[in-house]
Amino acid sequence: MRFLVVASGLSIALLAPAFAQTPKPAVQLVPHRAVYDLSLLRAGESNGVENARGRIAMEFGGDACDGYTLKYRQVTILNSSESGSNTLDIQTATYETGDGRSMHFKSTSLRQGMIKDGEVDGDAKLTPQGSLNVDLKQPKRKAFEAAGETVFPTEHLKRLIEAGRRGDSTLSVKVYDGSNKGDKVYDTLGLIGRKIEAGAATASLEDVAQGEKLASVPRWPITISYFEDGKADRMPVYTISFELYANGVSRALKLDYGDFALKGDLKSLDVQAPSPCQH
Repeated sequence: MRFLVVASGLSIALLAPAFAQTPKPAVQLVPHRAVYDLSLLRAGESNGVENARGRIAMEFGGDACDGYTLKYRQVTILNSSESGSNTLDIQTATYETGDGRSMHFKSTSLRQGMIKDGEVDGDAKLTPQGSLNVDLKQPKRKAFEAAGETVFPTEHLKRLIEAGRRGDSTLSVKVYDGSNKGDKVYDTLGLIGRKIEAGAATASLEDVAQGEKLASVPRWPITISYFEDGKADRMPVYTISFELYANGVSRALKLDYGDFALKGDLKSLDVQAPSPCQH
């Protein structure tokens, strides 16, 4: 996907601009398992959410050679004096090819233990012309195409890290993740904060994040707003904030759904050695 070009020899050196720099190596995401404890960050107004708790468990694996896998589960218990306790359970599994050109996705959403919107199952591919082709098997068979350059979640993550390494403060791309009923492409705006150097600690840094697996890795504060396709001038559907490490691990989650917001504290982390795959 990306290549590290090394030039040698006097003739080549004379042709190169004096300010030329060696390109940085490609982003390498580490396989890892992470668990986040959820709590209420901001109470709801219109929906009456007064208290919340839950957990996110995710397992990310693979590499640029064999493709990337993600298993994600979020269980959230929302409490309201008006409607009582409400348990939401979202389970997702995805596979993305290493070149970022195709993705298989499957998800289930449950409310109070009952399937809420049915299962979502499908495949998505990016054509050589740059458009997105989606073939849904569930909740009902449907095929559709979306114009404009679109990226899948893992490629989006890589681009955020690349933007942070360049010192960019924003990244705007279309993202397709197969969420909801699998029929929406989102416009996203990512805001990238100043780089936090490796080993820099903050008062809120979890014990897990102070371990040797992350102490030598820099990170960036990230905020991503998701908008309905073509409606980036309106209020976002939802907003996610987190600190993103250069190896793909995240901490300090904030999930803003508009009516209420949750925060996620990193409680456990198992980082595996990266594969020798170099792309």
